[in-house]
Amino acid sequence: MSEDIRQYLQECAASYGIAVSSGQAEQFQWYMELLIEWNQKMNLTAITEPKAVVVKHFLDSILLLPELEQGDTLIDVGTGAGFPGVPLKILRPGLHLTLLDSLNKRLIFLREVLDRLGLDAQIVHARAEEGGRQAGLRTKFAFATARAVAPLNLLCEYCLPFLQMGGVFLAMKGPEPDEEVEAAKRAVSLLGCRLDGVKRFTLPGGDARSVVRIRREKPLAAAYPRHGAKISKSPL
Repeated sequence: MSEDIRQYLQECAASYGIAVSSGQAEQFQWYMELLIEWNQKMNLTAITEPKAVVVKHFLDSILLLPELEQGDTLIDVGTGAGFPGVPLKILRPGLHLTLLDSLNKRLIFLREVLDRLGLDAQIVHARAEEGGRQAGLRTKFAFATARAVAPLNLLCEYCLPFLQMGGVFLAMKGPEPDEEVEAAKRAVSLLGCRLDGVKRFTLPGGDARSVVRIRREKPLAAAYPRHGAKISKSPL
């Protein structure tokens, strides 16, 4: 068994006003152990020190919690090792979660995580721009989120097509998102959305983070999302 992170996680979350029950802390313990175990055979994360996993993966993810209600629909685009979707699901079991990733072996890992933790979620093996054209996913979600490193103007075309009318994209970014936000204004508008504010916070240890909120206010034009090569070659 890896280092016991349950109490540390509960204390960290409590300092941000988020309650984590002993059962939920146990689920996070299992999640961390699976992450470290699977990371030895495939590249899931560069962060493997237990307390760093708590702060930079788990806490970073659950700080989105105030945005969500129990029965909301959330798609985590390019979910990777399951962040932020799975931590949010642990704390909001009634959340209707969809995990989308283009790499099937990551999804095999996530299936084991969900099974071990007793959680249910829809798992979709697709590229974001393919998912955004699927009838069951396009404009179907109250929330979309991404922790991807892509610039915001590209992320918008990957993620905004999933939003229903009034739905919100929560783009997880670093300490200085203003330049990216400015560069993404045209993409936000063309995709029928508007900027809904930026929230900033600091993790234990001092790392600054931001969440850019973008809300759908008009129907999505049929032209979007474009093919992946077009998105990267000629961003909106």
